[in-house]
Amino acid sequence: MALDYSKKVMDHFMNPRNVGEIENADGVGEAGNPKCGDIMKIYLKVNPDTKVIEDVKFKTFGCASAIASSSMATELIKGRTINEAWDLTNSAVAEALDGLPPIKMHCSVLAEEAIHTALNDYRKKNGMKEIPMEHHED
Repeated sequence: MALDYSKKVMDHFMNPRNVGEIENADGVGEAGNPKCGDIMKIYLKVNPDTKVIEDVKFKTFGCASAIASSSMATELIKGRTINEAWDLTNSAVAEALDGLPPIKMHCSVLAEEAIHTALNDYRKKNGMKEIPMEHHED
């Protein structure tokens, strides 16, 4: 069964942005889905004064939707403050990709979870209170 992927999903899959890792990252987060085997790892570099995410990289082992979701999510939080980045939802990631097939929406949830885990890692390392994780799946 072929899935109907948008041009944006295919573009972010074929030419993913922000691939790699950041050495001595300010925050690192990982999320995985045992059912499909997708794993995402997000690395953050945060300006200590402005709390703006100056750089973000990802490593994802997964399907086209997982890679495209990681790529788009990193693009959406780069240049944002850590509080603005926290507000990124899986539906915003999917929307920015011009939609994901319903059976692939969990990939955008993984991207949201990996970012939240990385942001909480940053908060913990900097003596800030962690924010409880919650799912926004629409």
